[in-house]
Amino acid sequence: MNGVSDGEQVRRIAAALTAWYGTPHHTPSDDPVGELVATILSQSTTDLQSGRAYQALREAFPDWAAIQHAPIECVAASIRGAGLAMRKAERIQQALAQLHREHGAYTLEPLRALSPAAGRAWLTRLPGVGPKTASCVLVFALGVPAIPVDTHVHRIARRTAMIGPRVGADQAHALLESALAPQQALAFHLNLIRHGKTVCRAIRPACNHCPLATCCPRHGVAP
Repeated sequence: MNGVSDGEQVRRIAAALTAWYGTPHHTPSDDPVGELVATILSQSTTDLQSGRAYQALREAFPDWAAIQHAPIECVAASIRGAGLAMRKAERIQQALAQLHREHGAYTLEPLRALSPAAGRAWLTRLPGVGPKTASCVLVFALGVPAIPVDTHVHRIARRTAMIGPRVGADQAHALLESALAPQQALAFHLNLIRHGKTVCRAIRPACNHCPLATCCPRHGVAP
């Protein structure tokens, strides 16, 4: 199963998670560019720190153009609380410049019409934007049925044999998406995140209380 997904197993896990946790919902952001910037800020830091940095950034500058053209030291100073400030400031400015250069405005609206794979390919051309960041922007800001693969999703996908043991996180996005109907993508992702935080933890997973026990080949022997 290296390099592929077990579509039947993905659908089985998705159904079991929905039966246990229900179907979570999310309203796409009305500010996709803001979601992109916030996601860049969230890299290698906590949600609390990145949230504060994003708020500080928006309070320090009147609009995206001002952020793009400001001295990089000023942008970095406003987001220092998120860590790696100079690197993130540079990536934010470069991303904004590319959006304006290609679309004539600070917008991601053209991506709404793309497939998850095409949207991810476009976004990952931006500096500092990897497949997970791109997928987060697509699903949470634009309503595109992408499946972000973070550490929780990747861990559970391998433990439950939805993907092969050598499939990396970057490769797993498209593999998991191909097994599900588009309308299942968001709930599947959110339920996997919840499951990874509460039950299928990296250390001491609660296998005896796991709703996936009957379809997990590694039940009781994780990781």
